Amino acid sequence: MKTKNLSLQWIIALVLIFMSTAVAKAQVGVGTAPIEGAELMLDGSKEMLLEKWQYWQGPRFSAEPPIKWMEVKDPVDGGKAISSNDPAAAGGKYGAADIVTKKEYRDFRAHVEFLIKNEGGNSGVYLQNRYEIQILDGDYGLHGLAAVINEHLPKEQAYNGLGKWNAYDIVFKAARFENGTLTEKARVTIYFNGKKIHEDVSIQQVWGGPNSGIDGGNDGGKGITDRPGGLKLQAEGHDVFYRNIWIKPLNLDGQSTDF
Repeated sequence: MKTKNLSLQWIIALVLIFMSTAVAKAQVGVGTAPIEGAELMLDGSKEMLLEKWQYWQGPRFSAEPPIKWMEVKDPVDGGKAISSNDPAAAGGKYGAADIVTKKEYRDFRAHVEFLIKNEGGNSGVYLQNRYEIQILDGDYGLHGLAAVINEHLPKEQAYNGLGKWNAYDIVFKAARFENGTLTEKARVTIYFNGKKIHEDVSIQQVWGGPNSGIDGGNDGGKGITDRPGGLKLQAEGHDVFYRNIWIKPLNLDGQSTDF
């Protein structure tokens, strides 16, 4: 009788594990609502944009506050979205009109939905206003779509294509320091449209120079500091739309980013 009870307990445990795994996997991809403890940072409205974001006033900043990113009609669902096509960034002048969350983070989980309207559309998602996850239509490479820029290729191509919504689901762990000395590089796991494309990979540096974000001009981007940073979206003069962005702070001490 005890053996039967024990077997039943094991079956129940396995079912619960399977169910919890299925739920976790389901919480990625386009349309995923904020998970428990997460804050919605962008719902596609100009009102929320101005409430929770600001221009990043880096070395190349040339925009005029308030934020000029426009609220547009969602071409898929008819709702609201925000376009990154700020006039100050025309011609690919990244850093001229990028926006960053007013809140800053160390470890976090983030969900970002984007739509590239035209061929060659270019933007980017910056973790801690340092490390870029590329958004670029028509390019698959270390500087291409879904790459941890210049460092890690995505495991597979999962792009939904022009005029369609795409989603990055990200767990990020900030670099670790002891007595001001870097002891562990930043790490990240990313799902792209529900497919795991980066699994707990390390990030070596900030790329793109001082115009790209925090520490970009510090020792050629290798001089990472122990400073929190916001989630940043890049303006490069293209119609890349954003909606449904949420963030949950985490504490990943002693843990990987895999989920």
